[in-house]
Amino acid sequence: MALKHEPTAPYHSAQDALRVLETVARHTTGVTDVELARHTGLGTERLTTLLRMLRREGYVEQVTDGAYVTGDTLKKLGSTHGRDEALRAQLRRNLDRLRESVGAAIYLSRYVDGEIHVSQCADSPHTPAVNEWVDFRSAAHASAIGKSLLGQLDLNGRRDHLSRHRMARLTSRTITNERLFLTRLDAQAPTVPVLDLQEYAVGTVCAAVPITAGSAVGCLALSLPVQHAHRLREAADTLNRGAAPVLLSLAI
Repeated sequence: MALKHEPTAPYHSAQDALRVLETVARHTTGVTDVELARHTGLGTERLTTLLRMLRREGYVEQVTDGAYVTGDTLKKLGSTHGRDEALRAQLRRNLDRLRESVGAAIYLSRYVDGEIHVSQCADSPHTPAVNEWVDFRSAAHASAIGKSLLGQLDLNGRRDHLSRHRMARLTSRTITNERLFLTRLDAQAPTVPVLDLQEYAVGTVCAAVPITAGSAVGCLALSLPVQHAHRLREAADTLNRGAAPVLLSLAI
């Protein structure tokens, strides 16, 4: 299965953040922002934004002389002991923060061994998760999660998935014609959030953005009650802007 990765803004942010972290890790006694700019080639404004995010996430710390050193989060994720637990905890913090900033339930999903896996969901009484009335693994054609994940595969990968999962009509808005569905996937720009406008469940709208870490196919998604559909595109843009910390956690 070949992938159709095209770098998105969160991907570029995560890659720049990794360059900063690699430089900090090499300077065990600390490195200043001026030195970081010189070593990474990043502009002052860009570097300042990244350092603010890295400090908030615990990847770097600023010592008394203003220099930056490796933070606890990076140490935990870089350790062979307890890394999986540390990653789950970090992703949970990332998703909870996104839930609060977006004002919607947030989902982290991966495409593994030909199937959709929703690995984490951050919801609350005020931001309820969608009722999974049909297994997401069987509803890729109708959900924003599924469309985002399949959109990152090549044509053969998409056809293989659809050959194993019948395109059932879940609502009156569900696309069940394979040719039309594949044409729409092909026309979807990777930098634009994928939408589900009551195609999976009546009363719910969703959006998803791709997150690419190495060869893995993944996405972040949100769901909203249909009465909040007017917020969907703005919420999707906020989700996309906030995806970099999640991608960074997965890339380390």
